[in-house]
Amino acid sequence: MRRFRRHGHESQRDRLKQELFHFNKTVEHGFPHQPSALGYSPSLQLLAIGNRSGAIKLYGAPGVEFMGLHDENAAVTQVHFLPHQVELVTLLDDNSLHMWTLRAHKGLSELLEIGRFMLTGPPGAPPSVTRVTAVLAHSSGELLLLGTEGGHVFVVEVPGFRELEERNISLDQVSNSVPDDYIGRRNLEHVEALQENPVNPNQVVIGYGRGLMIIWDLEKQRAIQHIPATQQLESVWWTEDGSYILSSHSDGSYCRWMVGAEDVNEEEEKSDIPYGHFPCKAISKIVQLPTEKGPPFLLFSGGMPRASYGDRHCITVIQNKTQVALDLTSRIIDFFVIRDGPKHTGDPSALVVLVEEELVVIDLQTEGWPVIQTPYLVPLHSSAITCSHHISTIPIKLWERVIAAGELQNTHYSKKPWPITGGQNLAPDPPQRDLLLTGHEDGTVCFWDASGVCLYPMYKLSTAAVFHTDADPNDNMNQGTEGEWPPFRKVGCFDPYSDDPRLGIQKIHLCKYSGYLTVAGTAGQILVLELNDEAAEQTVEAKVVDLLQGQEGFRWKGHTRLDVREEPVLFPPGFQPFALVQCQPPAVVTALTLHSEWKLVAFGTSHGFGLYDYQQKNNVLIKCTLNPSDQLAMEGPLSRVKSIKKSLRQSFRRMRRSRVSLRKHHVNNAAKIQDANARLEAELAEMELAPVQRKIEARSSDDSFTGLVRTLYFADTFLSDSSHNTPSLWAGTNGGCVFAFMLRLPPVEHRADEPVTAQPAKEIQLMHRAPVVGIVVLDGHGAPLPEPLEVAHDLARSPDLQGSHHLLVISEEQFKVFTLPKVSAKMKLKLTAVDGSRVRRVGVAWFGSSRSEDYGESGLVVLTNQGDLHVVSLPGVKMQVQYPCIRREDVSGIASCVFTKHGQGFYLISPSEFERFSLSTRHVVEPRCLVEVPLHSDNSTKHRPLHDGFSSAHGNARHDSEDPESAARRVMEHALLNDEKVLQEIQKSLEGDQTSFLENNVKSAVA
Repeated sequence: MRRFRRHGHESQRDRLKQELFHFNKTVEHGFPHQPSALGYSPSLQLLAIGNRSGAIKLYGAPGVEFMGLHDENAAVTQVHFLPHQVELVTLLDDNSLHMWTLRAHKGLSELLEIGRFMLTGPPGAPPSVTRVTAVLAHSSGELLLLGTEGGHVFVVEVPGFRELEERNISLDQVSNSVPDDYIGRRNLEHVEALQENPVNPNQVVIGYGRGLMIIWDLEKQRAIQHIPATQQLESVWWTEDGSYILSSHSDGSYCRWMVGAEDVNEEEEKSDIPYGHFPCKAISKIVQLPTEKGPPFLLFSGGMPRASYGDRHCITVIQNKTQVALDLTSRIIDFFVIRDGPKHTGDPSALVVLVEEELVVIDLQTEGWPVIQTPYLVPLHSSAITCSHHISTIPIKLWERVIAAGELQNTHYSKKPWPITGGQNLAPDPPQRDLLLTGHEDGTVCFWDASGVCLYPMYKLSTAAVFHTDADPNDNMNQGTEGEWPPFRKVGCFDPYSDDPRLGIQKIHLCKYSGYLTVAGTAGQILVLELNDEAAEQTVEAKVVDLLQGQEGFRWKGHTRLDVREEPVLFPPGFQPFALVQCQPPAVVTALTLHSEWKLVAFGTSHGFGLYDYQQKNNVLIKCTLNPSDQLAMEGPLSRVKSIKKSLRQSFRRMRRSRVSLRKHHVNNAAKIQDANARLEAELAEMELAPVQRKIEARSSDDSFTGLVRTLYFADTFLSDSSHNTPSLWAGTNGGCVFAFMLRLPPVEHRADEPVTAQPAKEIQLMHRAPVVGIVVLDGHGAPLPEPLEVAHDLARSPDLQGSHHLLVISEEQFKVFTLPKVSAKMKLKLTAVDGSRVRRVGVAWFGSSRSEDYGESGLVVLTNQGDLHVVSLPGVKMQVQYPCIRREDVSGIASCVFTKHGQGFYLISPSEFERFSLSTRHVVEPRCLVEVPLHSDNSTKHRPLHDGFSSAHGNARHDSEDPESAARRVMEHALLNDEKVLQEIQKSLEGDQTSFLENNVKSAVA
């Protein structure tokens, strides 16, 4: 009977778990790592970015985001949207083409791959015959033109990827139509560019690598004009009125050719080398767009003088007499221009540039062409991220003050709204305001709005002004010298170079109620800052803390401390430092916490920990935790090479000893070996049947960095007896030691005069000496103690001080609960099992039920070195759920993980991207958006002559006047082509026919 009742209880608990916990990777924040291709749809107003690992990401209005991943782990080299449709085509560097669509499902759009295609040549043909180098998505929305390395152009019908062999343009056809004297001098090489005539869709220009350009009539299947340029071709642009073709070349020149005249005899209409006369780099892309009332815009990338500025990444913008060379922060991938008007044919309004490390958008309609701030795709790694800190449910007052401080920093940005506005964001408004703070290598702290799908930059704090650094504060890189040529203007915010690596931020703690912030750095510096709405000039004095406490025999071999400015510094509105603690030795700060109600900051390094009263600017407590045998802690990170050599020597010695002992005890007895093997197999089989927890081996106290402080925790709890609660500070070290100090705070009216005192109360040494990564005190109800000032602001109930409190110590290997104040072990949960998991990150979270608004549970969220997430119940300390999250090899991703108070988390999947995940059923932040098929305007009938010309070739062409029956047939056809199974069947049936064109037309190339 008991069994059945227990089973029912378990099934009820399982149902409750389903209502509380659900793992989901929801959205990627930041800038895609290693982007390789850019695409844009004017009709959908969507931007697409492909990267080197095969991911494709689409962005529209803020909150409208889609992501797809190719099965092939190959770089995306080109992205092309089909005009006026929700499909796009990607080309990978393995030469495969992929069709994607935005399909509506339950009122939301999903990005799905609906087809793939690869050109196949005849047996024995070289791969260059079918290697795609140029793609043109025809304005009809029904054709792709694919130029190849072998010089051929294949015509493919989309979305079904059916090759139209009779429409292909072979190299033979082109060669036969070109004058003999041109062909005789040079090989045409690969197809470099394909462009459609904006006025007549039946005409395309084919540009070959050696410079020849052919205007080809798709309907009449013949060349109608030859443009025999002599320089290596880089790109082609057909002007909007159809009268000129611009070509850019490898020598930094561009040429203008008239269309419709007789064949040009190597005398171009106009040739120009914008940054000549010395040798220049290639102009890789050129664009010319008209304006309604003034001269046209001319934009091109590259073309810089090779010797002087060959290392610059520039896009030049020229209009009338204004010329600017936009000097970007990294290699240019691609760019495009957004235009005004309902049909996107008006004046150019914005230039969008994708570079290797960021996206830059330039306002082309405001004087000075300022940068438009990006609401997403912000480079998180503008300086390398060194730490992060998340704060949930920010009070509105603090939120508005941070925004106001941030707006004062952004006055140089354009006032124009974000120009990419495609799709509808259907996600509900965030239920709360959340902040993500990232610390950076250059001493800055960035504040991000992490409430919704977009990780939006709010404010940036710099700590470098407090210290003397190599940077000159008057040095402004953005201002070009008057009359400088080329006319450079630096744009973009990616700047990975730090003036001094000691400035790097290692720990952050913000109190959302009081507005106090503390940040700690690489050289043992701890700054306490407060939010001020006005600029203020003040001197920050350093309080030096000697953590060694006079211990002899130690010599710090690491970096020196930072020099503090003695003169007053003008700090802008925002967070301003008013107190500075400098640890000696100046080692990396490894733990930091702030109690704004008590006005105390606790900090720890590899040598010990301290407590600082930032109201009276006094040290309250200094405790050295250094083990006398730990020499590594004295060396610092810059002298770690010696320790690596030492450990290598020890490893080699151990290997030699083990070989000697093996030789000594080697018994040449085959029977004994077989017997041992049989026993081992039996033991392994038994272990598989009944997995047992691995024995935790006690660590030696001689291990390196045993004194390193891993965690610090303030608690108002029972330390001396069970009837009087008292403020306390707890510290956990790498050697499995927990220190507790009882704090005496003077009454509020004497807080500014009387000192705060601390006295040792408890010391716990874990038997296995595993590093302590977390400490939590649970109140009489088993709930974690609230944050400082949380109860005062009516945002949490007062902790239960009637029942007995418990201390939960989380080490890398187990969770152990002690009773307070006696500190006797009550229960424990071992995590270290057969797989050798160790706790790397831990946080307390509240999980609300998805069924009942009133029900929820507190739990510990744990990330292990295996990349697994666990939720452990409180106060029972029982494992609830386990989910694989991060690859175990991704050490930096595991180290970067940060949890929220509501069961979400962030970790770095690349230097520039956070992956967001949720363990909660109630708190999920993910894109929910819809993209609708754009309606064709009446003016799109200008594309129709092409369809009429093609109607004889294939009966499913669209006509000017479609009757209802043919329209219904087209809808059915489109639906079938969007079905993956049907597409696979079509693909199989076409596979046998794809080689006929090549066999007929490419024999000369093979020969």
